[in-house]
Order: sequence, then C-alpha cells, then structure tokens
Amino acid sequence: MFKINISEKGKSWKLETDTEALVGRKIGEKISGSEISSELSDYELEITGTSDKAGFPGFKEIESSGLKRVLLVKGKGMWSKPKGLKKKKPKMPDGLRLKKTVRGSIISRDVVQINLKVLKHGKKKLEEIFPEQNKPKEQPKTEEKKEVQAQ
Repeated sequence: MFKINISEKGKSWKLETDTEALVGRKIGEKISGSEISSELSDYELEITGTSDKAGFPGFKEIESSGLKRVLLVKGKGMWSKPKGLKKKKPKMPDGLRLKKTVRGSIISRDVVQINLKVLKHGKKKLEEIFPEQNKPKEQPKTEEKKEVQAQ
C-alpha cells in the first residue's frame, strides 16, 4: 500500500492506493494519472520523492531500490547543523560531511510514501476529485471555550 501526496501550487492532496503500477518506477519519471486512480486519468504527474517504511528518503542519484550509506554535505537529507552543536552556534562547521542512510531512486514494495507533482491538469479539478480534503479548517478551541463561559 502506498500513501501518495499530490502537490499542486502550494496545496497537497493525499491518497492511498494498492496499485502495483508504480513499482519499478524512478524518481523524476513522468507517469499518467490513470496508473494511480481512474479519476486522475487526464492528469500527468511527476515523481518528486519517496520515503520508505523506516523513514529513509529516496535519493535520485542512487540507481537501486535498496538502502545505501552515502557521504552528504549540507542539503538534502542533512540538517543545517549537527545535533552536537549548541543553540548559540548556528553556523555549521566548514567542510562537515556525515554518512547517512538513504534509499535508491527505484520504487519498491518497501517504499511507503510517494510524492508527486502535477504537470498537466485534467478535466476535473483536484478539489472536485477529493472533496473531503477541501473542507475549511475548524474553529480553534479557544473560541469554543469563550462561548461556553459567556453562557
């Protein structure tokens, strides 16, 4: 089962699917929306990233589906400062590189989350396809407490 996040101009739509069509695809590859759901048949999507069951991110530069330890500098997959530094020193030491575990770019059954970006829109808008995710946010609880106190 895959958890799919479809992003479109600052908005994100969530979907869960059991389709096997995405297994074997790579990060950066363009796919048709019909491979995910029949409602997305007119959409063209691009795979922008993945995450596996342990939380390791997919790395576009690694041509495999397994885990690998790579040496990273500041950027993707690494924090802006190492965990050992105190809050007073926000600047990262020059030349700091750390070994991190990442997953390859090929989607396998171990991948849980897949991030997609909309390249071409279909006939129906995503708001119409996912109406339950288009609801306005609930009122904060502080306002509800004020109403109770007023009575």
